[in-house]
Amino acid sequence: MEIQIFRDARSKALAESVINGLQARNMTGYYAKNKEEALQLALSLIPEGSRITMGGCMSAHEIGLISALKEGNYNYIDRDAIPRREAELAAYDADVFLASANAMTRDGMMVNINGNANRISAIAYGPRKVIIICSLNKVCPDLDSAMKRARNVAAVTNAQRFPMPTPCKKTGACLDCMTPDNICCQMLITRRSFHKDRIHVILVNEELGF
Repeated sequence: MEIQIFRDARSKALAESVINGLQARNMTGYYAKNKEEALQLALSLIPEGSRITMGGCMSAHEIGLISALKEGNYNYIDRDAIPRREAELAAYDADVFLASANAMTRDGMMVNINGNANRISAIAYGPRKVIIICSLNKVCPDLDSAMKRARNVAAVTNAQRFPMPTPCKKTGACLDCMTPDNICCQMLITRRSFHKDRIHVILVNEELGF
Protein backbone atom coordinates (compact mmCIF):
# COMPACT_ATOMS: atom_id res chain seq x y z
CA MET A 1 0.00 0.00 0.00
CA GLU A 2 2.80 2.42 0.89
CA ILE A 3 4.54 1.68 -2.42
CA GLN A 4 1.42 2.77 -4.32
CA ILE A 5 1.31 5.99 -2.31
CA PHE A 6 4.87 6.76 -3.38
CA ARG A 7 4.07 5.93 -7.00
CA ASP A 8 1.02 8.18 -6.95
CA ALA A 9 3.03 11.01 -5.39
CA ARG A 10 5.64 10.72 -8.13
CA SER A 11 2.92 10.69 -10.82
CA LYS A 12 1.27 13.80 -9.41
CA ALA A 13 4.60 15.63 -9.24
CA LEU A 14 5.39 14.65 -12.84
CA ALA A 15 1.95 15.79 -13.97
CA GLU A 16 2.44 19.15 -12.28
CA SER A 17 5.70 19.64 -14.19
CA VAL A 18 3.95 18.87 -17.48
CA ILE A 19 1.01 21.12 -16.61
CA ASN A 20 3.37 24.03 -15.88
CA GLY A 21 5.03 23.44 -19.25
CA LEU A 22 1.68 23.35 -21.02
CA GLN A 23 0.62 26.61 -19.40
CA ALA A 24 3.79 28.30 -20.62
CA ARG A 25 2.90 27.06 -24.11
CA ASN A 26 -0.65 28.51 -24.17
CA MET A 27 -2.25 25.16 -23.35
CA THR A 28 -4.13 23.95 -20.28
CA GLY A 29 -3.33 20.77 -18.38
CA TYR A 30 -5.19 18.71 -15.80
CA TYR A 31 -4.28 15.73 -13.65
CA ALA A 32 -6.62 12.75 -13.24
CA LYS A 33 -5.67 10.05 -10.76
CA ASN A 34 -7.70 7.39 -12.62
CA LYS A 35 -9.97 6.75 -15.61
CA GLU A 36 -13.11 7.77 -13.76
CA GLU A 37 -11.68 11.14 -12.83
CA ALA A 38 -10.42 11.61 -16.40
CA LEU A 39 -13.93 10.97 -17.72
CA GLN A 40 -15.48 13.56 -15.44
CA LEU A 41 -12.80 16.11 -16.35
CA ALA A 42 -13.37 15.54 -20.07
CA LEU A 43 -17.13 15.89 -19.76
CA SER A 44 -16.71 19.12 -17.77
CA LEU A 45 -14.87 20.56 -20.78
CA ILE A 46 -17.57 19.62 -23.29
CA PRO A 47 -20.81 21.67 -23.20
CA GLU A 48 -24.00 19.80 -24.01
CA GLY A 49 -25.01 20.11 -27.64
CA SER A 50 -21.39 20.35 -28.80
CA ARG A 51 -20.44 18.96 -32.19
CA ILE A 52 -17.70 16.46 -31.44
CA THR A 53 -15.36 14.39 -33.58
CA MET A 54 -12.28 12.32 -32.88
CA GLY A 55 -9.18 10.95 -34.54
CA GLY A 56 -9.15 7.30 -33.57
CA CYS A 57 -8.39 8.04 -29.92
CA MET A 58 -8.26 4.70 -28.10
CA SER A 59 -7.73 6.48 -24.78
CA ALA A 60 -11.12 8.20 -25.12
CA HIS A 61 -12.73 4.80 -25.48
CA GLU A 62 -10.80 3.38 -22.53
CA ILE A 63 -11.98 6.03 -20.06
CA GLY A 64 -15.59 5.61 -21.23
CA LEU A 65 -15.85 9.01 -22.89
CA ILE A 66 -17.19 7.85 -26.25
CA SER A 67 -19.97 5.82 -24.62
CA ALA A 68 -20.89 8.81 -22.45
CA LEU A 69 -21.05 11.13 -25.47
CA LYS A 70 -23.22 8.72 -27.43
CA GLU A 71 -25.62 8.36 -24.52
CA GLY A 72 -25.67 12.04 -23.56
CA ASN A 73 -26.99 15.25 -25.08
CA TYR A 74 -24.17 15.74 -27.56
CA ASN A 75 -23.80 15.86 -31.33
CA TYR A 76 -21.16 13.14 -31.54
CA ILE A 77 -20.09 12.36 -35.10
CA ASP A 78 -19.36 8.65 -35.18
CA ARG A 79 -16.73 8.12 -37.84
CA ASP A 80 -17.66 4.45 -38.05
CA ALA A 81 -21.28 5.30 -38.90
CA ILE A 82 -20.70 7.64 -41.86
CA PRO A 83 -18.18 7.70 -44.72
CA ARG A 84 -14.72 8.09 -43.21
CA ARG A 85 -13.71 11.12 -45.32
CA GLU A 86 -16.93 12.90 -44.37
CA ALA A 87 -16.16 12.36 -40.69
CA GLU A 88 -12.56 13.49 -41.09
CA LEU A 89 -13.53 16.71 -42.87
CA ALA A 90 -16.18 17.43 -40.23
CA ALA A 91 -13.40 17.69 -37.67
CA TYR A 92 -12.18 21.01 -39.05
CA ASP A 93 -15.38 22.81 -38.08
CA ALA A 94 -16.16 20.86 -34.92
CA ASP A 95 -16.66 22.38 -31.50
CA VAL A 96 -14.52 19.69 -29.90
CA PHE A 97 -11.92 17.30 -31.28
CA LEU A 98 -10.76 14.33 -29.20
CA ALA A 99 -7.29 12.89 -29.53
CA SER A 100 -4.36 11.57 -27.58
CA ALA A 101 -0.62 12.14 -27.73
CA ASN A 102 1.82 9.50 -28.87
CA ALA A 103 4.39 11.10 -26.60
CA MET A 104 4.83 14.20 -24.46
CA THR A 105 7.82 15.92 -22.94
CA ARG A 106 8.14 16.90 -19.30
CA ASP A 107 8.02 20.56 -20.33
CA GLY A 108 4.77 20.27 -22.26
CA MET A 109 5.55 19.53 -25.92
CA MET A 110 3.48 16.88 -27.73
CA VAL A 111 4.54 14.50 -30.47
CA ASN A 112 2.05 12.72 -32.73
CA ILE A 113 2.62 10.47 -35.71
CA ASN A 114 0.01 9.77 -38.39
CA GLY A 115 -0.53 8.06 -41.70
CA ASN A 116 -3.43 9.93 -43.28
CA ALA A 117 -2.69 13.14 -41.31
CA ASN A 118 -6.37 13.77 -40.50
CA ARG A 119 -5.68 13.51 -36.76
CA ILE A 120 -2.57 15.68 -36.58
CA SER A 121 -3.98 18.29 -38.95
CA ALA A 122 -7.06 18.70 -36.74
CA ILE A 123 -4.86 19.03 -33.65
CA ALA A 124 -2.93 21.80 -35.42
CA TYR A 125 -5.89 23.73 -36.86
CA GLY A 126 -9.66 23.74 -37.25
CA PRO A 127 -11.66 22.52 -34.25
CA ARG A 128 -12.47 25.21 -31.71
CA LYS A 129 -11.33 23.04 -28.82
CA VAL A 130 -8.97 20.06 -28.73
CA ILE A 131 -9.05 17.67 -25.79
CA ILE A 132 -6.01 15.43 -25.47
CA ILE A 133 -6.25 12.40 -23.20
CA CYS A 134 -2.73 11.27 -22.38
CA SER A 135 -1.57 8.70 -19.86
CA LEU A 136 1.50 9.61 -17.84
CA ASN A 137 3.49 6.65 -19.15
CA LYS A 138 3.79 8.61 -22.42
CA VAL A 139 5.74 11.44 -20.76
CA CYS A 140 9.40 11.50 -21.85
CA PRO A 141 12.38 13.50 -20.58
CA ASP A 142 12.90 15.51 -23.77
CA LEU A 143 11.89 15.93 -27.40
CA ASP A 144 14.38 13.38 -28.72
CA SER A 145 13.08 10.63 -26.44
CA ALA A 146 9.49 11.64 -27.22
CA MET A 147 10.15 11.26 -30.95
CA LYS A 148 11.66 7.83 -30.32
CA ARG A 149 8.67 6.76 -28.26
CA ALA A 150 6.23 7.91 -30.93
CA ARG A 151 8.05 5.89 -33.58
CA ASN A 152 9.16 2.81 -31.66
CA VAL A 153 6.32 2.31 -29.18
CA ALA A 154 3.15 4.13 -30.25
CA ALA A 155 3.37 3.62 -34.02
CA VAL A 156 4.58 0.03 -33.77
CA THR A 157 1.79 -0.89 -31.35
CA ASN A 158 -0.80 0.91 -33.47
CA ALA A 159 0.36 -0.98 -36.57
CA GLN A 160 -0.68 -4.24 -34.90
CA ARG A 161 -4.31 -3.14 -35.29
CA PHE A 162 -4.22 -3.18 -39.07
CA PRO A 163 -3.96 -6.08 -41.56
CA MET A 164 -0.91 -4.80 -43.36
CA PRO A 165 2.57 -6.31 -43.61
CA THR A 166 4.73 -3.50 -42.27
CA PRO A 167 8.14 -4.70 -41.02
CA CYS A 168 7.48 -3.39 -37.51
CA LYS A 169 4.61 -5.87 -37.08
CA LYS A 170 7.17 -8.67 -37.24
CA THR A 171 10.09 -7.05 -35.42
CA GLY A 172 8.26 -4.98 -32.79
CA ALA A 173 10.46 -2.00 -33.61
CA CYS A 174 10.51 0.80 -36.17
CA LEU A 175 12.76 0.05 -39.15
CA ASP A 176 12.15 3.42 -40.83
CA CYS A 177 10.42 1.57 -43.67
CA MET A 178 8.99 3.01 -46.88
CA THR A 179 6.41 0.29 -47.53
CA PRO A 180 3.12 1.20 -49.26
CA ASP A 181 1.20 0.48 -46.02
CA ASN A 182 3.43 2.64 -43.83
CA ILE A 183 1.38 4.59 -41.27
CA CYS A 184 4.24 6.88 -40.21
CA CYS A 185 3.85 9.45 -42.98
CA GLN A 186 3.46 12.65 -40.97
CA MET A 187 4.74 13.83 -37.61
CA LEU A 188 3.49 16.81 -35.62
CA ILE A 189 5.38 18.52 -32.82
CA THR A 190 3.09 20.80 -30.85
CA ARG A 191 5.48 23.11 -29.05
CA ARG A 192 2.93 25.89 -28.46
CA SER A 193 -0.71 26.70 -29.17
CA PHE A 194 -1.20 29.93 -31.10
CA HIS A 195 -4.66 30.28 -29.54
CA LYS A 196 -4.58 30.33 -25.75
CA ASP A 197 -6.41 27.45 -24.07
CA ARG A 198 -7.60 25.91 -27.34
CA ILE A 199 -5.76 22.72 -26.42
CA HIS A 200 -6.64 20.98 -23.16
CA VAL A 201 -4.55 18.03 -21.97
CA ILE A 202 -5.83 15.54 -19.39
CA LEU A 203 -2.92 13.59 -17.89
CA VAL A 204 -4.14 10.27 -16.54
CA ASN A 205 -2.36 8.18 -13.90
CA GLU A 206 -3.26 4.93 -15.68
CA GLU A 207 -1.77 3.33 -18.76
CA LEU A 208 -3.93 4.11 -21.79
CA GLY A 209 -3.72 3.78 -25.56
CA PHE A 210 -0.39 3.26 -27.28
